[in-house]
Order: sequence, then structure tokens, then C-alpha cells
Amino acid sequence: MADLRCDFVGIRSPNPFWLASAPPTDKEYNVRRAFEAGWGGVVWKTLGLDPHIVNVNGPRYGAVWGADRRLLGLNNIELITDRPLETNLREIKAVKRDWPDRAMVVSLMVPCDEASWKSILPLVEETGADGVELNFGCPHGMSERGMGSAVGQVPEYIEMVARWCKANTRMPVIVKLTPNITDIRFPARAAFRGGADAVSLINTVSSITSVDLDTFSPLPSIDGKGSHGGYCGPAVKPIALNMVAEIARDAETRGRPISGIGGITTWRDAAEFMALGAGSVQVCTAAMTYGFRVVQEMIAGLGLWMDRGGHAKLADIVGRAVPNVTDWQYLNLNYVAKARIDQELCIKCGRCFAACEDTSHQAIAMLPGRVFEVKDDECVACNLCVNVCPVEGCITMERLAPGATDPRTGRVVPAEHANWTTHPNNPMAKAAE
Repeated sequence: MADLRCDFVGIRSPNPFWLASAPPTDKEYNVRRAFEAGWGGVVWKTLGLDPHIVNVNGPRYGAVWGADRRLLGLNNIELITDRPLETNLREIKAVKRDWPDRAMVVSLMVPCDEASWKSILPLVEETGADGVELNFGCPHGMSERGMGSAVGQVPEYIEMVARWCKANTRMPVIVKLTPNITDIRFPARAAFRGGADAVSLINTVSSITSVDLDTFSPLPSIDGKGSHGGYCGPAVKPIALNMVAEIARDAETRGRPISGIGGITTWRDAAEFMALGAGSVQVCTAAMTYGFRVVQEMIAGLGLWMDRGGHAKLADIVGRAVPNVTDWQYLNLNYVAKARIDQELCIKCGRCFAACEDTSHQAIAMLPGRVFEVKDDECVACNLCVNVCPVEGCITMERLAPGATDPRTGRVVPAEHANWTTHPNNPMAKAAE
């Protein structure tokens, strides 16, 4: 099997799969079970200095489900740990002592003043933890107290606190970023200007998932009232991938260490994050949905895929997709494709026809016997039919070869589209020159 050992800013673990800071990492019992199941590391649930943190004694989660009741997203209104700081520190030390090969990162959130950070960092350092993650992402509860995303939304604060922490600890400092911001590149740049060793993202998305239409209270409801919370799970993965890619390809942060978070449920999700520049990945909702042993599928799947692709180590895949992420203006407009329907796989449901006829380009004809065929002279290769078809592989996109005539426009497909690596509009070609 490929070598899945991970070295992330000097924090070593037997694999890149870490549990994110969340309820699954709130206590020694959970973390020991996680390590026994095979997780490479954990980020301990966020510690603070306030001894009066009290979580709600009622529903803490709202949910979004797919048609098959598969959990697509969780909204939570839970605060940082409400267990005593001393208890958490004692348990962290005990777990790290017994599992020295696993990554132990501790999430922290304290008031935005240097004295607070200076007081908690030595306490964490004494446990033998491998690093700290600064929680600048929590969008509810703590942000109203001037912490969490209230810091993460102000680049100047991020830079300032990162600098304080680097001056007061030997441990690697990871800054966890909030997605509740217009441009993720600015807080990432600020973190690295402040000396942070890495960034992790995304934290949860500020959200209300649903409203009880009998009581007219947002869910989860506490005594008839609800609040916005943090949204996570498979539904946020596209947002997370984009933000990771933006940091990975930004001129000011390119090549800097990133820990990817957001909807990672399978080995394939993890591989996608790593291809876009993540050196490690953090998981929460998948563990809360399926239990800790889900990591075994992730480890086996990633290793098998790497073996089949000839990737010997994680460094072979980290960032491999970044050069292929570009701005729209650089997309190859000479590339031409058309949809093709496999009649042997088609179940004649008509979804492709309805979607294309009503909402797209009227490029699919329904023939007698409910046979569906693509009209090449109308097809713009938008891919909608592929995405609505319930049969995987039934509809595919076929690229037209150079020299062919596009029946829709009558234009001959230029030869340049076969040599996009040297096309003058390709920014990577310009860089190579």
C-alpha cells in the first residue's frame, strides 16, 4: 500500500485523517476510541479560559436530509467545551502519553488580548500536545462575545493574534478560518503574515436550516426560540473545496500548508481536498453520522487509489490539481463537446428531455417509443442532462476532434484546442514562457 504517513508542519501522524475540533473530540474516552479505530490525529474540542461556559440542555442540532433520509448537513448551536480547563488538559496529556504516534492538536479560543493567549499557551504546551489551532471560525455564541468568527472576519485581528501566539509558544500554530467572509484569501494572507505555520478551513457556515411551521421557531428550538448556528456536512464540501483552492493558488499563500475541512465523508472527498492543496484533512460530520470506524474505509480507499495511480506518498498528490484551477477568462473557448445517450442504459424516464426542453437549450428530442436523442445542432454541452439522469454513465459528453464542424455554429473546431497547454490564453503557458 502507498505510504499514507503524514507530516504536517512537523506534526506527524500515521495517516492524514484527523478528527476536527467538535463533540467527537471533547473528552478522553472519545479520543481513545478514535485512535483505536485508526484515526491519525485529533483536534481537541476548543478550550477557553471562561469557567462559566454553559451549553444548552436541549436540542443542539438542526439537519438537512436528502430524499433517501441521508444526512446532507448539520447545523449546530453548541459552544466551546463546557468542561473544566484542568480536566481537559489532564486528559490531553494522558492520551498523548499513551498514543505518541498520533497527532494531538488543541483548539483554543480566548479573549482577543495578548495576556489571555499568553496564559493558556504554556498550559497546553505542558501536556505534550503537538500543536494548537486558533479557532477564528465559530459563527455563533462565542462570536457574540468578541471571539470566534468575530476575530476571523477581521484580517488585522488574525495577524495580531497569530503573532502573539507565535511569540509565546514553541508549538506549530494553525489558524482555523471562517467561511463567513467575502474573500477567503485576505484572512489567509493575514494568518501567514502573523507567522502562522498553517491554516485550516472551513469552519462552519452561519445558517438556519429550517423553521417549525407549527410553532414558528427556527430549529433546533430551545423553549420556543431558535438561533443561527454553524452548518457542516457533505453540503458544504463545494464551498470548502473552492476556498482551499483559492488559498492554494493565491500568489501570496501558494504552497503554504493547509488542513482541509468541510463535508469529507469518503476517501474520494479527502483525495479531492489534497489534490487542491490540503496536506491533512479533518472530519467531523461523517464520524458523527457513521461512527469512528468510518476512517477505516477512508484509509483503505485512499491507499488503494494511490496504488492504482502510482502515487507512492501523500506528497505525490498534494496540490496536483491546483495548476488546473483557473479564472473563467482563461477557459479554452475552442473546446467543443456534445452529449451522447447510451440507449442500452437508458430507462426512458425522460428527465433529460424535461430538463433540457423546459430549462435549457431544447437539444434533446423525444422520438416514438420514448427514445431520447441529442440534437447536435442545439446542444451546447452544458452537462445538465448528465447531472439529472438517474443512471450513472448513461449520458456522457463526447469531445469533438480538431477539424470537425460544430453543427450548432457551423464553425470548424480549431486545432488549438488540442494543444491547450501551449495556447496563448492559458496562464500556465504564459508562466512557462
